[in-house]
Amino acid sequence: MVSFALSFRTRWLVLLGLSSTLLACAEPMRDPAPMLPVRPLHTVAIAPIAPIAPIAPVVPDAPPAPSAPPAEPMPYSAAVAARFPDPVGGLPTPAFAPGHPGFTTNAEIQTLLRSLVRDGRDDRATIRLLHLDTSQTGVPIEALLFTRLADTDAVAVAKSNRPTVMLVGQQHGDEPAGSEALLVVAQELARGKLEGLLDHINVVLLPRANPDGARDSNRLTASGIDMNRDHLLLKTPEAQAQAQLNREYHPAVVVDLHEYSVVGRYMQKFAAVQKFDALVQYAMTANLPPFITKASEEWFRQPLLASLKAEGLTSEWYYTTSTDLNDKNVSMGGVQPDTARNVNGLRNAVSFLIETRGAGIGRLHLKRRVFTHITAVTSILQSTATRGADLAKLRAFVEQDVASQACQGEMVVEAAATPSEYVLQMLDPQTGADKPLNVAWDSALELRKVKKRLRPCGYWLSSDQTEAVMRLRGLGVTVQQLDDDGDLRAEAYREISRESGVRQDVRGTISDGGAVVRVKVQTVPALMEVKAGGYYVPLEQPLANLVVAAMEPDTQSSFVASGIVTSVDAQARVMSRPAIQMTVLP
Repeated sequence: MVSFALSFRTRWLVLLGLSSTLLACAEPMRDPAPMLPVRPLHTVAIAPIAPIAPIAPVVPDAPPAPSAPPAEPMPYSAAVAARFPDPVGGLPTPAFAPGHPGFTTNAEIQTLLRSLVRDGRDDRATIRLLHLDTSQTGVPIEALLFTRLADTDAVAVAKSNRPTVMLVGQQHGDEPAGSEALLVVAQELARGKLEGLLDHINVVLLPRANPDGARDSNRLTASGIDMNRDHLLLKTPEAQAQAQLNREYHPAVVVDLHEYSVVGRYMQKFAAVQKFDALVQYAMTANLPPFITKASEEWFRQPLLASLKAEGLTSEWYYTTSTDLNDKNVSMGGVQPDTARNVNGLRNAVSFLIETRGAGIGRLHLKRRVFTHITAVTSILQSTATRGADLAKLRAFVEQDVASQACQGEMVVEAAATPSEYVLQMLDPQTGADKPLNVAWDSALELRKVKKRLRPCGYWLSSDQTEAVMRLRGLGVTVQQLDDDGDLRAEAYREISRESGVRQDVRGTISDGGAVVRVKVQTVPALMEVKAGGYYVPLEQPLANLVVAAMEPDTQSSFVASGIVTSVDAQARVMSRPAIQMTVLP
C-alpha cells in the first residue's frame, strides 16, 4: 500500500506538473488558487448520429402547467424553520416574481432562455440555444451554450483550450431548486458577475432535464423511468439528450443539481429532521481513474465546502436511506455505473452531485435552497476557470492511461460500498437542536471489489446486436464493424443460471420500466470463428471503463440484464488484438 501511494503521488507530480504540496494526501490542503473574476435511439439500421437540431419554437405546456400547490403546513416546528432563514435579496426567476404561485413553468423557461440568446458582437460572449430533443410528451429539451470562442461549432468548442462545464438541473421533476438556480446562473453568465469567467471556460447549461416530471411534480419521466438511473442504458429521450451534450461538447466538469428528502422516512426511522443545506458527492464507482477522484476532492470539493461555509450554509457528504422503514442503514450515494454522477466520472470528467434540502416540502425555504445551489455552482465554475490548464493535462493523461490498459491487468466487474459507522448530525423536530445519531454507514469513499476479471482487449458483438451498438454509440463509444470473416482469441460467457428481478439501489427498487435478468456466468477460453458484419468494441479508447460497465453481463446495470444484448452468446471478451479488417462506425 505504501509503495502504491508513493507511486501515485509521483505520477501526479510528474505527469501534471503540479506542486508537491497538492500531492501529499496526509498533509493539510493548501489554500486554493485565487479565483478568476440526440435524437432518440430506436432499433434501426446503424446510421450517423444526428447533430443538435435547429432552434424550435416555444411550445406551451400541454396541458397548461399547473401551479405548485400552496405551501403545506410546516412539517416541523418553528424552531427548526428558524435555522434556515432566507438570504437577503431577490432572485430573478419567474417563480420568485410577486404573486407567482408555483415554480417556473416549462413555457416560462423557454421564453427566458430565448431572451438570453445573442451573438458575440460588442465584445460579449456568444450565447446559443441548443434544441436537443423533445420529452416524451413533446416538450422541448433545451440548453444554452455560453462561450467567447469565435467558432461556436460543437467540435470547435470541444477541441478548444478552454474547459467546458456542463450544468444540469431537475432530472427529478419534483426537485425544482436546481432548475431555478440555473436560470439565475444563466443570467449571471450572460450579463452579471459570472460573465468574466467565460474568458477562461465554456458552459453548457441544461436547466430542466425532465420537463414532463417538472410539469407534473413527479420524480420520474412520463414513462415512469427514473432518468437519473438511465445514463448507461439510455432508454429515455431525456437521458439521450444529456448523452448528446457529452458526445458533442466533451465537458471536463459536470454538475448535477438535485434535492433530498427533509422529513418523510427520516422522521419515521430516526425521529429527526434533515439538517444540511447541501449534500455533496463526486463520482464513486468501479474502475474510476484515481486521478479524477483526487482532482475532484482537492481542486473542487474543498473550495466548494469553503464557499458554502462563507455564506453560512452547512454541508455533508451525500447520503440516503432505503424506503424500507425497518432498514436503518444510511448510505452514501450508489456506486453503480448508472447515475449521471458515476457515468460522467467514467467519461473521465470531474462529476459532482449537489443536493439541497427540499424534496417533499413544496416552496418552504425555496429561496435558501436556490441560493445554496447558486453558491455551489459558482464555486465549481470558479475552480474550473482557475484550474483550466491543470484540467487539460489531467484529461489528456487520464484518457491515454485508460486506453493503454487494454489487454492487461485486472478490472472490477462489480463493486460495493464499505460498511462502517458514522456520527450523522440531524435536528430535533421540536427544539431544532442538533441531534447526533450513530448510524450504520455504507461508505463509498473506499469500494469493496465484489467481482474482478482480467481486462480484455475489447468485446465482440454478433451482427444482430444493432440495438446495443446504437446505445454504445449514443454514449460516445467507438464501435468497429468487421469487414471480413476471421478468428478471435476470446473468452465466451457460459450461462450458469438466470432469474428475473428488478433493479435495486440504496433507496430500494429503481423505477426502470420493467424487470431485469440476473445471470451468473463463467468465462471460457475459446477460439471463435466470427463473420463479417459483427462488431468489435475496443478497450483502447478513453471510454473503455464505460464499455466495461455496459458489457460484462452479470451485473444489474449491464446491457444483458436489460435485454439490450439479447443473450450472453451474442457477445464475448476478446483477449488479443484482432487481425481482422474493420471499419469504424461513423
